[in-house]
Amino acid sequence: MGTGSKVISVILRLGAFCSSVIVVACLSRFFYLLNLANAHANGRLIYAEVISILGVICSLLLIVPMKYSFYAFPLDVVFFICSIVAFALLANVNSSCSSAWYYGYWGFYWGRFWTVPNVTVATIGTAGCRTWRAILAFLFIGAMFWMLSAILVSSAWCLTSVHYADTMGTGSLCCY
Repeated sequence: MGTGSKVISVILRLGAFCSSVIVVACLSRFFYLLNLANAHANGRLIYAEVISILGVICSLLLIVPMKYSFYAFPLDVVFFICSIVAFALLANVNSSCSSAWYYGYWGFYWGRFWTVPNVTVATIGTAGCRTWRAILAFLFIGAMFWMLSAILVSSAWCLTSVHYADTMGTGSLCCY
């Protein structure tokens, strides 16, 4: 692996780390508010939180440009797929801040409206809307970082194996 691909790999893994940390922070705050209200957590939110926590751990382990981090490109593909699934699940449950799910669940608990008597849709307004959109955005951005990392590392690995196969006279191992 060349120096340029190592630098780009570190930048991409750092981007995936930062995106995952933002998602974990926002969802953890929401789960804290749910705990205060003694309410249940939506399974889709839990899935997104778990994937983001695993993304934080794996991006920290793989951020150092060592040999093992370049052989872990299938892990990049797995995290890309899991992040896209988490994004799709959350985008499917609520695509805007004006849906019934938003007013009855996210906005209600984010704005701590369980403590207010006679809550209406007008009372809730757009409480937590920016945070909800940030979660969706950074799930998608993090997925793109994982995808680009997988493409970079797999192509560099493939080019290295083709060069090795050509020097050994065994033929190409990659399709391109």
